[in-house]
Amino acid sequence: TSAREAWHSCTTSLADVKELVPEFFYLPDFLRNDGGFELGVRQDHKRVGDVVLPMWARSADDFIAQHRRALESEHVSSHLHLWVDLIFGAKQQGQAAQEAHNVFFYLTYEGAVDLESVADPAEREALSTQIACFGQTPMQLFAAP
Repeated sequence: TSAREAWHSCTTSLADVKELVPEFFYLPDFLRNDGGFELGVRQDHKRVGDVVLPMWARSADDFIAQHRRALESEHVSSHLHLWVDLIFGAKQQGQAAQEAHNVFFYLTYEGAVDLESVADPAEREALSTQIACFGQTPMQLFAAP
């Protein structure tokens, strides 16, 4: 799989959500299949192996180094409050979230469904499984920027 395909998929499909895990900033190993494991074949018949990196990255080590430099940059530090608004604040839900393209599947939001009030055990189990497997949006802590 490639970084480009993953980016395209998660920015064009509500069904594809990716998390930028800490490994993107310190561990190039997760981008390489150094063990030569048989990871299978994609639907387009391409073998799965190392992550195909963007052209601007010379290697997995360079990819990680550039991410870390960006994360530690003055630009990111001076805009951190905007990220807090997206994750925990006013742009997490409602019209502000829609305008910021920050909307997730309804079951990911805290309190979206009261599982105790779902009478059908199969439906309750299905909802519970979906919540557990898809993940949850953090609790909204701030209502205003």
